Amino acid sequence: MKPDLIATTDEADLLLESYDFELPQEQIAQHPAERRDASRLMILDRSRDKVVSARFADLPDILAERLPDGALLVANDSRVAPARVMGARETGGRVEMLLLTPPPLLRPSPGGASDWTTARAEALLRASKTLRPGETVHFGEDLAARIVAKGEFGRHEIELSWRGELSVVLERCGAIPLPPYIRRDPGVEDATRYQTIYADPQKTGSVAAPTAGLHFTPVIRERLAQRGFEFAFVTLYVGYGTFSPVRAKDLREHRMHAEYIEIPEQTAGMIRTAKMEGRPVLAVGTTSARTLEGAFQASGEIQAFAGSTDIFITPGYRFRVVDHMLTNFHLPLSSLIIMISGFAGRARVLSAYDQAVREGYRFFSYGDAMLIL
Repeated sequence: MKPDLIATTDEADLLLESYDFELPQEQIAQHPAERRDASRLMILDRSRDKVVSARFADLPDILAERLPDGALLVANDSRVAPARVMGARETGGRVEMLLLTPPPLLRPSPGGASDWTTARAEALLRASKTLRPGETVHFGEDLAARIVAKGEFGRHEIELSWRGELSVVLERCGAIPLPPYIRRDPGVEDATRYQTIYADPQKTGSVAAPTAGLHFTPVIRERLAQRGFEFAFVTLYVGYGTFSPVRAKDLREHRMHAEYIEIPEQTAGMIRTAKMEGRPVLAVGTTSARTLEGAFQASGEIQAFAGSTDIFITPGYRFRVVDHMLTNFHLPLSSLIIMISGFAGRARVLSAYDQAVREGYRFFSYGDAMLIL
């Protein structure tokens, strides 16, 4: 990253209260736009210290005008799992479960001849009365969870049991877990619109969508390819921690949640080549940025990677891989607005957010987008 684009840091940058802003409830998008690419796009140009409004549909032309030929876009190909299921305890009481462990990461326990598969997992459980260790909850005929231990904030360690293919079971009895700020039940449209068009069915394990990617359409991707922009993929299984509030008043005391990430060798090679040739890397979403920077932090270089990252990016962090970022608008006081403030500078970001509020931009998962150059 060019030295003049690195945000300076002062003490206020490390205080949680510095990332608060007023947001009218009516600007929190409750439904997706009529078309994926019909959202607005705010362009935050750090080098010119300028903010302009555009349309996401014009992204290929905007990037062609502002970035060198061959710039590399890196996106998160994880898919949201229908991981919210309703069940009943043996007494008949209702229980809601949100499976937090990504299904592809479950490690089945050695079993006998039974047609049931069992694996340890973590889940968010909600019931009218306390669930006790040893108790079993049934979610239909082919899915059950035995409580192993209770954690904080509704989290539980469970022994998950299922019959058949877990992905098929969840598709049959589960629902897409919409974010808590979308105050409605999932509808038919969410099954497709709360997934990116490039989500990999083999990477079905996120509890929230990598929302910056929701704006892309096949036409947009084709136009980007025609303009000479490359597309590469990483995987980050978005965990429920993305919605957890930052509770520490001093950011240096915050313990960041961990998420599982993967960078395939093909993507690592494309990034190395782009860097060597002076072509910039544009992260599609904070999850892609966290994957790239988290893997670099762990290994000290750009290479294939598979494992967890708990990287917490704040002002003062020096980005090693990401040159530009496409993202949605984030919650006040969240780790995500803190991250992009580390990328573009807190004052710039909050000024842009103030302008977005005044100009009626739509916020959060189904909202509008911001391109940080």
